[in-house]
Amino acid sequence: MLPVASFIDYIKKNALFTQKDKMLLAISGGKDSILMAQLFKLAGFKFSIAHCNFNLRGDESQRDEAFVKLFASTLEVPFYSAHFDTKAYAKENHLSTQMAARDLRYQWFEEIRANHGYDFIALAHHQNDSIETLLLNLTRGTGIRGLHGILPKRGYLVRPLLFLSRQQIDELIEKNHIDYVEDSSNQSDLYARNSIRLNVIPVLKEINSNLEETFAHNMIRFAETEAVLQKFMALTRESLCEKRNGDVYLNIEKIKCLDPQKLLFFELLKPYYFTSTVVDEILASLNKQSGTSFYSHSYRATVNRTEIIISSLVLSNTNADVFFMHPHDEFVLVGSQKLMCSYSDFIAIEANLNKAFVDADKLIFPLVIRFKQDGDKFMPLGMKQYKKLSDFLIANKVPLPHKSKIPLLINGNGEIIWVIGFRQDNRYKVNATTKKVAIFES
Repeated sequence: MLPVASFIDYIKKNALFTQKDKMLLAISGGKDSILMAQLFKLAGFKFSIAHCNFNLRGDESQRDEAFVKLFASTLEVPFYSAHFDTKAYAKENHLSTQMAARDLRYQWFEEIRANHGYDFIALAHHQNDSIETLLLNLTRGTGIRGLHGILPKRGYLVRPLLFLSRQQIDELIEKNHIDYVEDSSNQSDLYARNSIRLNVIPVLKEINSNLEETFAHNMIRFAETEAVLQKFMALTRESLCEKRNGDVYLNIEKIKCLDPQKLLFFELLKPYYFTSTVVDEILASLNKQSGTSFYSHSYRATVNRTEIIISSLVLSNTNADVFFMHPHDEFVLVGSQKLMCSYSDFIAIEANLNKAFVDADKLIFPLVIRFKQDGDKFMPLGMKQYKKLSDFLIANKVPLPHKSKIPLLINGNGEIIWVIGFRQDNRYKVNATTKKVAIFES
């Protein structure tokens, strides 16, 4: 007998899916996934089977695919399969073979789900898989999120077999004479997860024979602790963080008052992918000279007097960041910002940093709007000498992350007409001989 009632109870308790949902089952052909499919069939759920052939084990890979295809036909359910050149994908994307297989698998499952109207993808992870994940996370370094192991549900992914241990699955397979195929690579300890399963778990079970049950209870407590932390972090973010012009500002004095400081600051920066080591470096810099920047793979954190500024790393000075304005253009879109242009015969000047009043006869079209480049210089309005743009921005206390985002209006001869929003160039100012005024407004 298979534990169908316990299977259904676990699904209901964790609100994984309902009888009305259309399910896609990831089936490798091993004990875990075959048992999961059998339980789905006996419980009366609507499902199809998907199998990945990673072409990593020669004839064995082909055998697995053939077995799962036959298995799907005996259950009278739809069958999907895909072949992958996993090693080529791993090499091209600089991934381990295991990570490459994982990416390919989940990408393909999601394509099937979206294209064929499946509600959820069911994966056959069990309690021991969750323990191995927790131990791997601890070994590699983790925050509290890495302590809850594998969650029963995340988005479209559900894991209805987490109520069973590996030993329980083995016993069910044997007692019910269920056929399956064995992946020979599971017996190799070359992979980190396999090494934990083969070498670490047996030692832990000698210490605690009820290891799976103990870890299951621990992981529930860890998940609940994480939920409490995240609720507190939501309030903390609201207090410390402010969004301005696409950047996030964190008040330094409030950061200094966090307790425990490193844990809470690490959680604050987690959405921006800063490592624990970088978080330490940022905290150590708070009492030092401002202007220091720290990086994750996609964000920059700049310590700037009273605030830390988190800004997205964007590539500047590429063709995509160069815009052109022609003589009859009334405006040009520079990202999300609109630069407008109008003309007047009436010479009037406003003291408005968002406007530039330029002698129209000095313009050489097309004008260019771009961002800061090394060596940029101009003659700020009211001055008779050139000033490096970098020095000008420092003098105006422009935070480092913003310097590369300030657009420049450039004449056709390459000269800066206007540092938009800050200062126009003295060479293009309106004077007594001006006949026509070009008015630029941001």
